[in-house]
Order: sequence, then structure tokens, then C-alpha cells
Amino acid sequence: MTVDKSMQVRVDEGARPNRLSSLRFVLAFGVVSMLADFVYEGARAITGPYLATLGASAALVGFVTGVGEAFSLVLRLLTGPLSDRTGRHWALSITGYVLTVVSVPLLALTTWLWPAAGLVIIERFGKAVRTPARDTMLAQASSSGLGRGKAFAVHEALDQSGALLGPLLVAAMIAISGYRAGFAVLAIPGALALLTLAWLRRTVPRPAAYETSHHGTDPVAAADGRWPGRFWLYAAFTAVSMAGFATFGVLSFHMHARQVLPDGLIPVTYAAAMGAAALAALGSGRLYDQIGLRGLVIALPLSAVVPVLSFTTTPVLVWCGAVVWGAAMGIHESTLRAAVADSVPAHRRGTGYGVFTAVYGLAWLAGSTLIGILYGHSVTAVVVFTLATHALALALFVPLALGRSVGRT
Repeated sequence: MTVDKSMQVRVDEGARPNRLSSLRFVLAFGVVSMLADFVYEGARAITGPYLATLGASAALVGFVTGVGEAFSLVLRLLTGPLSDRTGRHWALSITGYVLTVVSVPLLALTTWLWPAAGLVIIERFGKAVRTPARDTMLAQASSSGLGRGKAFAVHEALDQSGALLGPLLVAAMIAISGYRAGFAVLAIPGALALLTLAWLRRTVPRPAAYETSHHGTDPVAAADGRWPGRFWLYAAFTAVSMAGFATFGVLSFHMHARQVLPDGLIPVTYAAAMGAAALAALGSGRLYDQIGLRGLVIALPLSAVVPVLSFTTTPVLVWCGAVVWGAAMGIHESTLRAAVADSVPAHRRGTGYGVFTAVYGLAWLAGSTLIGILYGHSVTAVVVFTLATHALALALFVPLALGRSVGRT
């Protein structure tokens, strides 16, 4: 009897219509992500210097932030297929957001290095749980004529607006009362994010309906039914480029350790980076819808120049480096996601995101750790390593650009 009732509930929920257009759904999910970014990007802006106050070295900061990013990305090998198999996109998304908005304020209570490092990693684990399911729902909404690049760009722009405001709030709290107050205040936008997400879940119970109402075909599935070799080449290109891309934790460690900027200004540089990320996401998303993957080549010179600017002791150059870092990150986190949705069959998008970001994450873990180690010896070594990895990434990108772009003709 209990089983019958639960089945009936699922049928009734599945029968409820979506009450928002696809564009409004993307905008609403963007608000959820904006509030969540307010929380975890506010925290990430001060992770490097905060861990340093607890006794961490540059190499350890690079390792912890790299492990966090790897957890966020590699564990999607499990959560992506889980999203595809169960179809429980909402449940996974909500669980992931809860993990993030709870773990960050708890950093205000830590006094030891390893518990703090653990909370940093748990926050990233929450992102691993929610992101494949969330991106699958966004891809479903973008299939209804909205435009893949536009949908992910609009979502990312809203997402990054929270990443801009969060560090500013944290900077103000640090100036008033220190790091712990900066982490504690982030409980407020976290609670608002969960309330908004609960409303959106009730308002749009079936994001897949956006896709089924669009009378088109899945070009990847229709052509082959398997993932094309170009998907793997694309993943390799992204991984190599990310191996030479430092986490902001290492950049902010440099600002703190070399006393380039006062600690209160470090999160403001992160806010500037996130503003650049929002603008870059909108621009690259539009370009992707027009000319496909070839437009993403701009991410390579942006990433390559970051250490030349960010690891100096000249404040103006460090600020410029933060903005350039943010612009590159905006492209990575928006348009690269759109290309993945266009390169795998619709029914395996969660798995596709998981595989793609696992490769991406392992490369970032190795690269960020190595950059932290190289930084301890010589900034010149960091610059040489970055230029070498991006030269190799360009070599991998050339056949993608000359051939048929992922998801485009």
C-alpha cells in the first residue's frame, strides 16, 4: 500500500505542468546560483590567506584548493551517471546546494588547519553532487529555441554576479571584525538560496518537458549514438589548458605572503575577477552560438598571461591579473559547458559532464599543486610552465578549429 501511494505521488508530480517559460527558468536558476555563489565565492576569495593564518604553506594551499576543485570535478564521474540513471535531477541539485551553504559558514568556527581544509573540500563536494543534474536541466531548457550558448551564458552571468557581491561583503566583514565574521555572514544568502530553490522546484517540476516540446532531434544520437572522438580531443585540450591555470587560492596567497595588497582588499580583487567573468561569459556565449567552438581560442592567451601579471609585486598589475583570470574563468565555466551539451547524446548528458569535468579536474589538481610548488622556488618557473602548457593546448585546439566545431557545422 505504501509503495502504491509513493508511486501515485510521483505520477502526480510528473503530471504537474511547468509554470515558467524556459528563459524564466534559466533566469530563476541563475538567481539560485547567484545566491549560492555569494556564499562559496565569498569564501574562496579568502581561502588562501585564511589557510595561511592557520599555518599553511603556498604548496599546501595549492594542494588543498586543487583537491577541492578535483573533488568538485572528478566526483562527477559518479554523480553524472547517477543523474542519468535515476532522473532525480532536482534531488541531486538540492542536496548539493545544502552541502555548500552549510559547510561554508562552519568555517567561522574552525581554529585548526585540517578541519578548515576539510570544510573547503566538503563545499566543493557539494558542487560535484549538484552540477551535472543542474546543467542537464539547463541544457533541457536551452533546447526549446533559447540557444545553448545564450542559456549557459545568462546563467553564468547571474552566477558570477553573486561571486562579485560575496567577496565584497566578506571584505567589509573582515575590515570590521576579521575572517570569522566574513564566513559567518554568508549563512544569510545561503538560506535565501535554499528557499528560492524550493520555490523553483515546485514551480518547474519537469524541466525535461522543455526539451520534449521542441520538435527537433538529437544530432549526436542521430548520427552515431556514441560519443565522437572529437569529444575526447576537446576534453584533452581543456585539460591541458587547465593544467597551466592557477587557482585563485594561489594568487591570493601571493598577495598576502608578499604583502602586495592589504588582506581586506584581497577579496575585492576576487570580486573584480568575478565581474570580468560575468561579462566574458555573456560575450563568449553569444560568440559560440554564432561561430561555434572556434570562438573559444581567446581563453588561451587570457590564461597564459595571468602569472605574468598576478605574481608581480606591483598592485596595478596584480589587479589586472585578477581581472584577466576572471575573464578566462568566465569562459571556462559557461561556454565550455555549452559545448559539452552539444557533443554527447541528450540522454547521457549527466555522464558526459561527469567524464569531461573529471579529466578537467585531474589536470587542474596536478597543475595547481605544481604551480604552488614552482611558486615556492621561482615565479619565472611558473611563467614558463604556464606558457608551455598553453602552447600545447593551442596545438590540440587547431584540429578542433579547422574541423567541424563541437556541436556546430
